[in-house]
Amino acid sequence: MKLFVGIGGAFATAFLLASVCGVAQADSVLDRWRFDTGSDGLVTASLHATNKLTTGGGALSYSPILTIACRANGEPRWSEWLQLNDAVSASRTITVSVTVDKTSKVNESWSVGTRGRRLVRDGADGIRRLVPADRLLLSWRFGLLSGRGEADFDLAGFSEAVGQIAGTCNTELP
Repeated sequence: MKLFVGIGGAFATAFLLASVCGVAQADSVLDRWRFDTGSDGLVTASLHATNKLTTGGGALSYSPILTIACRANGEPRWSEWLQLNDAVSASRTITVSVTVDKTSKVNESWSVGTRGRRLVRDGADGIRRLVPADRLLLSWRFGLLSGRGEADFDLAGFSEAVGQIAGTCNTELP
């Protein structure tokens, strides 16, 4: 009987530890995301790329940031953007190659934002395609002679981040 209780206690301890580790793992996935709610009703979640881009003649490097956003009281309701440290030379739109899970590659027109350092795509369809995805690769030209930029994102926790944003924004999931 003592052995049975000892085994039962060990099993209970192992189960508790596994449960705690499962919760910790789920939290660590969302910990990679940075959430914000602006005074203007803009709700965002941001994620750093897994790769680095080199800037300043090779002296510095940085990770581009992917942000998904919902506007509580406005249109377009959903947006995504890529924040860069180096400006692109395009003035209004730029062609971005979008590869989802290394299988689906499309070229899209994204708007060029503030000082050429933000590439923006509005609409729920862009967010919707990423909900089931594991990886996102974005590629673009900085300018005619400047070469290409590429940002690779591990989308673990993406659906949870979208759910949290939709709840805060009080809107339906895309």
